Amino acid sequence: MPISPNQGSSAGGQTVVITGSNLGGATAVHFGSKLATITANNATSVTVTSPSGNGVVPVTVTTPGGTSNPLNFFYIGPPSKSALSDTSGPLAGGNTVTITGTGLSTASAVAFGANSATPTIVSDSQITVAVPAGAAAGPVGVTVTTAGGSNNGFSYTYVATPTVTGFTPASGPPSGGTAVTITGTNLSTTQSVTFGGNAASFTVISDTSVSAVSPPTSDGAPGPAGITVTTLAGSASAATPFQYVAGPGI
Repeated sequence: MPISPNQGSSAGGQTVVITGSNLGGATAVHFGSKLATITANNATSVTVTSPSGNGVVPVTVTTPGGTSNPLNFFYIGPPSKSALSDTSGPLAGGNTVTITGTGLSTASAVAFGANSATPTIVSDSQITVAVPAGAAAGPVGVTVTTAGGSNNGFSYTYVATPTVTGFTPASGPPSGGTAVTITGTNLSTTQSVTFGGNAASFTVISDTSVSAVSPPTSDGAPGPAGITVTTLAGSASAATPFQYVAGPGI
């Protein structure tokens, strides 16, 4: 007499189908000491809604002809989450995050706000998932769904693609050292700033402003250098280059 599925949430509410023979007219289905709700019944199957419970319990079907042999049903508690490897990422999604906790081996979905993705199960304490695209920039809740139920509690922030709208001053010496204020949008997660491909030291002032110090040119010569800002969500470049200008000579 098979039972499908043979596991479900400790909160109950799982639809379970028990198949066998001579099951018509079932009067009771017990999960341990608790009665399940019978929703459909014929000679070869009984469909029930599981009651709440814990651990492993015997399931039996009672008909006018007697009580069946028991089958095991495994109750699974809701998952718990202890860490989210990344708490922010691009609005387009696609980056992989790791979730650690307990009771994750039956994880079937991870929702980031209203959008869900199917996780890869590493172990009962770890899953990975490719973040789905977000509906809008900003924080969303992260919910893991398993056979034991759902659990949320983490927040993940979608970051919009940056733009660079300008910078000042427009020039400086090839030796570097010029303090340059870069303006744009979605700059708060800036990870790097380059001048002509050379990394510059920088400080994030706000979501619309980054302060950088121009690095020296590779060959010490004057000339144009494009400014590129890279954030968690991608890269953006200024429309016009920064000009390295040679100093006066006498």
